[in-house]
Amino acid sequence: MVSSPHEAMHRIFQHDPHLFSRLSGLLGLPFPAPVEVSVMPTDLTEASPVERRLDTLLRLDSAKDGSLLLAIEAQGKKDPAKPASWAYYTAYLWTKYGLPTALLVVCQDRGTAEWAGRPVTSGPPQMPTLTVQPIVVGPHNMPVITDPAEARADLALTTLSAITHAGDPDIGAILKALSSALRDVPEDVADPIIEFTAQGLGNRPAREVWRNLVAVDLSFYTSYIAEEIRDEGRDEGRAQGNADAILIVLEQRGLAVSEAVRERVASCDDPDVLRRWLVRAVTVASAEEIFTENEA
Repeated sequence: MVSSPHEAMHRIFQHDPHLFSRLSGLLGLPFPAPVEVSVMPTDLTEASPVERRLDTLLRLDSAKDGSLLLAIEAQGKKDPAKPASWAYYTAYLWTKYGLPTALLVVCQDRGTAEWAGRPVTSGPPQMPTLTVQPIVVGPHNMPVITDPAEARADLALTTLSAITHAGDPDIGAILKALSSALRDVPEDVADPIIEFTAQGLGNRPAREVWRNLVAVDLSFYTSYIAEEIRDEGRDEGRAQGNADAILIVLEQRGLAVSEAVRERVASCDDPDVLRRWLVRAVTVASAEEIFTENEA
């Protein structure tokens, strides 16, 4: 039951809407005097259902520190409306479950990651009532995993490394390490990693690199993407696709590609040779080295 003191403590501000302006001066708050003060409706109930969904929500239980909730959001670009949504999510979860709630935002480019990591407050600068401060994961702080042994030790982390670095020059080396690490793991473990990686790379040139690495390094698997690649490999024109992928990888890595290299790659119509060149393109120090047999 609402008590009289409760009502009095807030209704006095309805009675004299300018009371806060005077109070802020007494409290030493640098709050400017308002031109107008309006009493707003206090009912925050939504008249119609509004669908609000997190991308992923985890509950983390610890014997030492108790439980907490981790809300995970994937953010592909800057969105001025997002901080308000994140504030709603975390406040709602805190209210519903009564547990500390953290927010993790995963990004694929540095600009979005920098934007997402900035604290945003719901109140004016003088009264930062509610501050949203996500934990941000992106290419700025995710490790670049290029050692197959390290990749094998944590396949999921390496997959996230590949996804967050999808647009970086190092992506080819990460993908090569991941495909190598998957060679000796059970197929039911490798399959979701293969698919998650392909999805995370989107339509970037790195997706074609990954598809070809799967076809070469993991040719014995029957995952959807592996079967798709092998089926496409039987189609006419696949050689041209591999040739384009080789040149894209070399250029993305910042290597100089001479006309001689371009002509030799473009004139090759042997899918097996092109795949070997594509694998080498991920790690060679110069474009010409893709033709050297001992550069695997």
